[in-house]
Amino acid sequence: MAGDRTLEGKVAIITGAGGGLGRCHALELARHGARVVVNDLAEDACAQVVGEIREGGGEAMAAPGSVTDEQAVAAMVAGAIDGWGRVDILVNNAGILRDKSFAKMDLADFREVVDVHLMGAAICTKAVWAPMREQGHGRIVMTTSSSGLYGNFGQANYGAAKMALVGLMQTLAIEGAKYDIRVNCLAPTAATQMTGGVLPEEALARLDPAFVSPGIVHLVGSDAPSRAILCAGAGHFAAAHVTLTEGVQIGSADNAAAEVTRNWSAVVDRSGEIVPEYGFTQAEREVAAAQAGSGEALARAQ
Repeated sequence: MAGDRTLEGKVAIITGAGGGLGRCHALELARHGARVVVNDLAEDACAQVVGEIREGGGEAMAAPGSVTDEQAVAAMVAGAIDGWGRVDILVNNAGILRDKSFAKMDLADFREVVDVHLMGAAICTKAVWAPMREQGHGRIVMTTSSSGLYGNFGQANYGAAKMALVGLMQTLAIEGAKYDIRVNCLAPTAATQMTGGVLPEEALARLDPAFVSPGIVHLVGSDAPSRAILCAGAGHFAAAHVTLTEGVQIGSADNAAAEVTRNWSAVVDRSGEIVPEYGFTQAEREVAAAQAGSGEALARAQ
């Protein structure tokens, strides 16, 4: 398979890789030299993608099974390690849709989507976490979505699961840093079986999933970032950020509620916003602002 071979010798597991985005990810990583474990619920689909990779001169093995099945996932990881000695890359791509407005959505549909997207990713990540820590190297990609980042009508379950993956990414990137485990998110837009009824045909024609997969190569490479949210579609790449505005110190005055309302434009003013390095940044800044406010009040009293 022609490529720059930057992933030569690396072992990658890609879930939901029997078609659509996952298949394109598998082919792209193989093109760059990775050995690929192809996971999907459908055994025939796994075998077909494995065949494509091998026909192109790459190495691949099939690992059919559900990402929510802990035993199947453990066997998949063990098979990769037994066959190729390591696991360097995990792309959590498997997913389903159960779209309905929240008013009409059964909680069973909510749970099922969260189970596959969030718990499936957590189960797969947990299975590779210890091997990656032991070898001092790992690259993990969570598949988030603009529906999670910004919301989308009829996708409360999907959006909740997808934004939860951003939170999982943020914490795992911090915990994995000293082991050179880098964790990122991909927010793809692509014409797949999952989006067939969501986007107009003209847009779908421009959204070949193969246009997304080159971004994956960067997210799993030796120079990969960590805690990035890469938005990709139709050959366009952008980054999303979870930011924190500078805000306003109001304190605990009796009229604090009214002051929040009066200062709302300043509270949401984005001109001085930051991307926090960790969750406690918010608390640290709030305490610092409170202390500064107390000092100013004391100075005025004197």
